[in-house]
Amino acid sequence: MKVVIACDSYKGCMTSREVARRIEEGIRQVDDAVITKSYVIGDGGEGTVEAFHETCQGKKQPVSTTDAYGKKIMSEYTIIDDGKTAVIEVANIIGLNMHEREKRAPFFGSSFGVGTVMLDAVANGCQKIIIGLGGSATNDGGMGLLQALGCRFYDSSHKYLSPQAMNLDKVRYIDFNRLNRLEGIELIAACDVKNHLLGENGATFVFGKQKGFFLNQIRKIDLGMENFRNQVRRYLKVDIDSFEGGGAAGGIGAVLIGILQARMIPGIELLLSFSDMEEQVRDCDLVITGEGQSDRQTMFGKVPVGILKVAERHNKPCICISGALGIGYQELYDLGFIGIYSIADRAMTFQQALENAPEKLTAATYGVMKTVMYYMNRINGNR
Repeated sequence: MKVVIACDSYKGCMTSREVARRIEEGIRQVDDAVITKSYVIGDGGEGTVEAFHETCQGKKQPVSTTDAYGKKIMSEYTIIDDGKTAVIEVANIIGLNMHEREKRAPFFGSSFGVGTVMLDAVANGCQKIIIGLGGSATNDGGMGLLQALGCRFYDSSHKYLSPQAMNLDKVRYIDFNRLNRLEGIELIAACDVKNHLLGENGATFVFGKQKGFFLNQIRKIDLGMENFRNQVRRYLKVDIDSFEGGGAAGGIGAVLIGILQARMIPGIELLLSFSDMEEQVRDCDLVITGEGQSDRQTMFGKVPVGILKVAERHNKPCICISGALGIGYQELYDLGFIGIYSIADRAMTFQQALENAPEKLTAATYGVMKTVMYYMNRINGNR
């Protein structure tokens, strides 16, 4: 028997590699003769650099930049495709999980550090940049990224404004004259988010709470974002709210697509285009995928559905084992999963769930594989 394992990370708990290792352990406890093939997976969020690095045997490139709140940090990206392509992720530059929940300050967040890393990739000779947009802590409309590329922002008195969410409503003048548009560089935004920049389905309303905004602040920030959109449109004749995916990473998506002419491709589809997974699934018996939490949102371009599509192309059964199951997870069965499981086996606090997840995942896999092996043996005539 051969099993292909391709799971997203359990965010804040286990990396994609660690998840795969725990699933492999559970499988071996049932039958150590089972052949496993595991993949490190990222969909544009946390772990995207590592996923591309392993899949493409890339070269890690350290880089000095700034985090969401302007602190100097060392980050890294990977260079693949014989030095032609850089893969960066906002999650290891301005990532939400880089800061404890009580210390998040979204009004002061800036995407400046992302632009710094992009410029470093260009300086290292890369002709294509893939930017994973998941997991950001910022909601500045991409102001910081634009400033890193040469833009400057001013209020009604022509006073300089720092590129932070708290200044979105104050922008009246934008100096685009020194903007480095990265001409000749192919930009690809790796992301599964389809939200536009503004409104109740936009960046602030959908993702603002998890970044630290209070409910009574979200409307104000969205109005500030609308002002920023209006000023950009006045100068460039481009409506950055008109693009699907513009709400990704607090508006970085809108800047990449609308101003820098990036293409947006779902992260899992992009990664799989560099992988041999199709070949491995073709001759396997079972595919196992999973993520931190599976719910209705999983249907919209998340890793498990991307892996399911590969399995279905080769008529292979696919099981999803996730850290938790949320509202609407039952709808995933309609997509073709033969089983959807949570590793939680009793009531516990969130912190306990994080601490116990590795052991719980191995135990859950053991139970799932016991059932799978029982029915496979019956099908094959073995009792």
